[in-house]
Amino acid sequence: MLESTVWRQYHDENNFREKLAEFCRLDALDLIDDDKELYAALKAKLTKKELKLFAMDTAGVAAEAMKAEFDYNDEDLQKAKFKLYKKLIQDKTRLNFRA
Repeated sequence: MLESTVWRQYHDENNFREKLAEFCRLDALDLIDDDKELYAALKAKLTKKELKLFAMDTAGVAAEAMKAEFDYNDEDLQKAKFKLYKKLIQDKTRLNFRA
């Protein structure tokens, strides 16, 4: 399930539930039960670029590789990460992930 997703390009497992709970400051048990529905909600709330950045950052991909992938400099990468994690904390985003 979810083998051909952006997440699986950078992670060996579908552990996005745990990472999402961590960054959204939610309990993993409060999230949507079905992984496909949860991933669809995640894709709906993030842009393709943000989703890929989230997957790469949580997988521990080197900053240099992320900068090359997105054509960012150091400052742009930090701004993009800040914007992404700020978006995940916002109620209008994270409440869509709740069951």
